[in-house]
Amino acid sequence: MKKILCVSILWLVCSGLQAQPNVTDWPNKPVRIVVPYAPGGTSDTLGRLIAQHLQTVFKQPFVVDNKGGGGGVIGSQMVAKSAPDGYTLVVSGIGSHVIAPASNKSMDPLNDFTHIAYLGGPPLVLVVHPSLPVNSVKELIAYSQTLKEGLSWGSPGIGTHGHLVGELFAKRTNINQTHINYKGAAPAIADLIGNQIPVTFTTYTSASAFIKSGKARALAISASKRLPDQPNVPTFAELGYPELSSTTWFSLSGPAGISPALAEKINAEVRRGLKTEAALKQLAKENIETQDWDMATFTRYMRSEIDRWSPLAKSVEGLR
Repeated sequence: MKKILCVSILWLVCSGLQAQPNVTDWPNKPVRIVVPYAPGGTSDTLGRLIAQHLQTVFKQPFVVDNKGGGGGVIGSQMVAKSAPDGYTLVVSGIGSHVIAPASNKSMDPLNDFTHIAYLGGPPLVLVVHPSLPVNSVKELIAYSQTLKEGLSWGSPGIGTHGHLVGELFAKRTNINQTHINYKGAAPAIADLIGNQIPVTFTTYTSASAFIKSGKARALAISASKRLPDQPNVPTFAELGYPELSSTTWFSLSGPAGISPALAEKINAEVRRGLKTEAALKQLAKENIETQDWDMATFTRYMRSEIDRWSPLAKSVEGLR
């Protein structure tokens, strides 16, 4: 009986050791990075940027796999259920791991994941069609008060960061407005340019080309400071709305249970990758703000963002 017990204990110990890869040897096979959105967006850009750097450093393929749907939840859930060995990671972020879980209880954004590294993201911008007789946020508020039916505005979709910031703007300014839900930033911008809607909240990345060409007029930006290529566009904080300061950020996470040593190893290399000349050039081009955070700092930030946005998300029609 004692012999059987000893063998069982030895088997369990060995199994546990096999579940955690040797940090020194990792990676010794391809690593999959799931982007839980369609190709072409900021999450995809950041995922591929980091994948390329890690592949160069570790001499193993880092394969980006786009698995969109459910506001980023579907692809994220798939990763949450994978082995915590560092070979399946996900580009997490404010949409999939902060806003969506406020209404979708099938995923716990803190306990179902190991949050590894902050990647960053672009600010949001409030843009209007050039035909609108306003040149500032103050004028937009005054103009909205002349409309019996209220001000129509578009966002990239129910539950997106642009949607929540638009709702918060309405609450803060007491604007009577009607939200128009789009399936992504591209169709919302297309309707703005086509003068089908007068206003939209979207990422600066999505709107910058149209702002520069004069097809859209930027009234305010959610960045912490004015953007170098839009020095005349004020921040919301400058205008007296500091609570609207935020970025549509993304990060790198894995399933819960990844060994701290391995997670720290990935964190350190991701942070180095974001400081390379190629990365800095790409980040500047996309107006992506980033932070050089260790895992503990990033996890605290994740928790603070959940505390910040969840109450609003739960109060918004369509998310309850």
